[in-house]
Amino acid sequence: MTDDDRRPDPDALLARVHAEEASARRGKLTIFFGFAPGVGKTYRMLQVARDLVMDHGVDVVVGVAETHRRRETASMLLGLDLLPRRRVEYRGHTLEEFDLDAALARKPGLILVDELAHTNAPGSRHAKRWQDVQELIDAGIDVFTTVNVQHVESLNDVVAQITRVQVRETVPDAMLDAADAVELVDIAPEALLARLREGKVYLPDQAGRAVEHFFQTGNLLALRELALRRTAQHVDDDVRAYRSAHGVTTTWPAGERILVCVGPAPASARLIRATARMAAGLRCPWVAAYVESAVQGPLSKADADRLEVHLAVAESLGAEVARLSGVKVADALLTYARKQNVTRIVAGKPTHSRVLDRLRGSLIDDLVRGSRDIDVHVIGGDEARDPVAPRGDPPPPEPLIGYAAALGLVGLTLVAALGLRAAFALPDPEMLFLLTVMVTAIRFGRGPSILSAALGVAVYDFFFVPPYLTFSVADSRYFLTFGMMFGVGWVISELIGRLRHRERSAVAREERTAALYTLTKRLAAVDGPSEIAALTTEKATTLFRAQVHVLLAGDDGRLVMPSGPPGAERLDPKDQVVASWAFEYGEPAGLGTGNLPASPSVCLPLGVGGARLGVFVLRPQDGRALGGEQRAFLEVYVRQVTGALERTRLKNDARAAAMRVKTEETRSALLSAVSHDLRTPLASMTGAATALRDDPGLGDETRAELLASICDEAERMERLVTNLLDMTQLESGARPPRREWVPLDEVVGSALTRLEKRLGDRPVRIDLPASLPLVLVDPVLLGQLFVNLLENAEKYTPRGSPIDVTALRDGDAVTVEVSDRGPGVPVGAEERIFDKFHRGAHAGVEGVGLGLPICRAIADAHGGTLRVLHRDGGGATFALRLPIGGVPPPMPQEG
Repeated sequence: MTDDDRRPDPDALLARVHAEEASARRGKLTIFFGFAPGVGKTYRMLQVARDLVMDHGVDVVVGVAETHRRRETASMLLGLDLLPRRRVEYRGHTLEEFDLDAALARKPGLILVDELAHTNAPGSRHAKRWQDVQELIDAGIDVFTTVNVQHVESLNDVVAQITRVQVRETVPDAMLDAADAVELVDIAPEALLARLREGKVYLPDQAGRAVEHFFQTGNLLALRELALRRTAQHVDDDVRAYRSAHGVTTTWPAGERILVCVGPAPASARLIRATARMAAGLRCPWVAAYVESAVQGPLSKADADRLEVHLAVAESLGAEVARLSGVKVADALLTYARKQNVTRIVAGKPTHSRVLDRLRGSLIDDLVRGSRDIDVHVIGGDEARDPVAPRGDPPPPEPLIGYAAALGLVGLTLVAALGLRAAFALPDPEMLFLLTVMVTAIRFGRGPSILSAALGVAVYDFFFVPPYLTFSVADSRYFLTFGMMFGVGWVISELIGRLRHRERSAVAREERTAALYTLTKRLAAVDGPSEIAALTTEKATTLFRAQVHVLLAGDDGRLVMPSGPPGAERLDPKDQVVASWAFEYGEPAGLGTGNLPASPSVCLPLGVGGARLGVFVLRPQDGRALGGEQRAFLEVYVRQVTGALERTRLKNDARAAAMRVKTEETRSALLSAVSHDLRTPLASMTGAATALRDDPGLGDETRAELLASICDEAERMERLVTNLLDMTQLESGARPPRREWVPLDEVVGSALTRLEKRLGDRPVRIDLPASLPLVLVDPVLLGQLFVNLLENAEKYTPRGSPIDVTALRDGDAVTVEVSDRGPGVPVGAEERIFDKFHRGAHAGVEGVGLGLPICRAIADAHGGTLRVLHRDGGGATFALRLPIGGVPPPMPQEG
């Protein structure tokens, strides 16, 4: 092992430092993991928490602990600090939820939050409890929680297939992967069934149904195996992270992991299948690794195609595919194997001559000598009968212009050498020919450069080695010169050819990286699935030189075929069938895949978890399947598109959820306000009417007062119902303005007339200049606006204080201000007072908080604005700005 191999990777060190800094700021997450309800997750979580309190004095708070009426579990809560739950009213029921804000304010050392997959009640900050837990961890609070294997997102479909029960509440795999500790709470299925029959899991009637469906022995055994495997996977990840952090290079055979060496040779197919059988017998993960050696040239088209087929077969058999690079194949394989804690390496028997091993080294020997504690299995293969090897086209010939250029350059070099020898008696012109070989290799490639090397030797012998102008050699020492010239020329051509290959690969990778960066930036700037699909299609058509379509899932969950802009290429009906199959089954299909490979297009499903978002359809122009690097790039490209579509979907879901929360809040506020404001006038009217009915001896004055009270309360109810109807019609657009040209003084005067009784002797000062133009408005709606504003001013203005109504022309608009001398509007609440059902702190018993929202809605419907200003000397001013609406007609002349 070289010093470079022992030296830590600086990028890995930097990433580790950043991870440790982030971990220090975050809380620790411990998950108590089980395979079914009733295995004892909550009991074990409480047991560990009590030990931490008793033995270490940890500040522990129980945020949520679902005992399910189990006495043993409930007894574990004694002595622990319980966080009161938040009560949520939902559809006439009171729900108790975890109080996230109280937990953040309390900020204990450790908080217990049971049932990680729980869905929160509408109106909560987060839709899922695991999001609450994530916020707690981000705040630096340690969390204990519980989850069952059927709630893991990636295993949801597997569990449904086993149990025939579809679990709706899931937890992302990222939560389990990010957990600092996962403790498996295990119990034998027979013991769990015994607990179920004893009523320790469900009530007797529920337990009977559970045994008949979910809690069957076969189901429990399968779920237990899934839980064990998922826990083992987490432990394996922890082991590899520890080995990487501490620089451990020796193999820890705690669990088997196999690596198979894959190459373009046909025998690799047999190695892959043999390794798959070995991994299945050992029930362990395995890796198929290919190493691109820096000392070897690029693969031919046939070899590259065969290699891609081998890697695809390995991936289809369950292998993890690794593409490595290095100077020596064995060193690259062993370095990767030690990092991944591989215990066995599978390689093929050499089929070439032993002489080649002497010249360039033996892969098997290098693996065996460097493997140390890793077992090496050498397996033979039969190349002739292997059916995997595809028929590849021969490598394309070098362009003839390169060979012609090589001839020309050698001729020019000859002329230059002869001239320099005649002028300066140049002793060693052979160096000029080596320079020609280098230039030819750089410009025209390997074949022309080898030709120039051979021609250079011949020309040098003919013109510069005595006897001159013959190919005879008088001095045998020149043979070494000839050999060195040709050998050095050959080596130079090889090295430059490899450098050019690596340069092309680096440029291609840079272009792909730049393309992904550009795509990511542009996807972040667009919103909506259709815009994302259009951008994706535009970029992918150029990048992959192919016909591209992005098909999206419709509202009904089915795939929608795009119509496309006029002149765009339509999707072939056969491709539609393949795309529908990929969408339905969630697997790649078409060209270069194992599903419907006869299709000329490759179809990749777009989706995250169980969500199906669409299908990416790509049809190469040359009709060939994509190569390994192209396919890997396509997968990354598709993941970017999927992420953008998922972001849009989540944004829409969040918007819909916020709308539902707002609707529920509005409904609750409406019921609360209306129930109070309708009950009060109804009670007054009922009392007055009952008195009139039951007491015939009432005097005329009393009777008149009771009748007036009934009329006043009826008018009050009418105003309330009218406001509710107006608000509903304005928000739904069912009541568009019916505009006509009217003078403002008439609208204001009509509103004052309607409020004459309510205003009484309260002074109202009006300043409406006669020069004000007519305005194009709905006089009924605008009159209602002024009625509400004046009612609001009357409600808040003390007796004796005037209400001012002023107006002035403001360009192509008119501004009307209604001012009062009330308590004013608190700073910061200027917009909140226009919210529905919002009532000021000084409001009287009347009103449901709809007057000002209706005024704002009427102003908006006319294209105007309504805002509140703080009035000098106290009070508030409501400024209404209305567009005039065009050129008013001429005023009619009197007489």
